[in-house]
Parts: sequence; structure tokens; C-alpha cells
Amino acid sequence: MKNSPTNSPYYAVIFTSERTSTDAGYADMAQAMDALAEKQPGYLGMESARDAMGITVSYWESLEAIQHWKQQSEHLVAQQFGKEKWYQWYKVRICKVEQEYDFSR
Repeated sequence: MKNSPTNSPYYAVIFTSERTSTDAGYADMAQAMDALAEKQPGYLGMESARDAMGITVSYWESLEAIQHWKQQSEHLVAQQFGKEKWYQWYKVRICKVEQEYDFSR
């Protein structure tokens, strides 16, 4: 994960989706949104798996930081394109992470 969160609690935004068959610039927009999110105040990191069903989890310091990201002008454009072209459906879940642990070899 990019910029791994180290202190809890923090927030996770879980975005799950099913894509349409149209690419129409999706890959470029996804890359641009990843880079833009990294510059947002309160951003902590992201993990993503995109295949038949996409799952992206982004991490944030606060609910306010999440709201600012949701309303960021370029992100609003990407959201509209997603609804018009790229997604059959999507769901967003916002969760408070109280604790984390990991394993690595």
C-alpha cells in the first residue's frame, strides 16, 4: 500500500464496482485520480485490485478529508464519467479503522 497508515484510528473508503465493457480513457483517469488523491490533505494511502470486480480502498485521517476529496473538482469530473461510461454499478462504504495488524515474510 502507498503511504501506509501508522496511527489509528483512521478511515477507510471502500469502493467496489463492476465495469462496463468501455475503456474510453478509464485507465488514464484512474492513474490521474490516484496521483491527485496522494496530494489531498488527510490522504494516507490506497490499495486497489481491478479485474471483473474492482475494489479500491483509500485511507484518510478524517471524515472531513474524505468529504473534501469527494467534492474535489477533478474528482467530480471522474465521478460523472464513471456514471456515464465506466461502471455498471458501484458501492462506497466508509469505515472507521480502530486497529490494524499485519504479517510479512
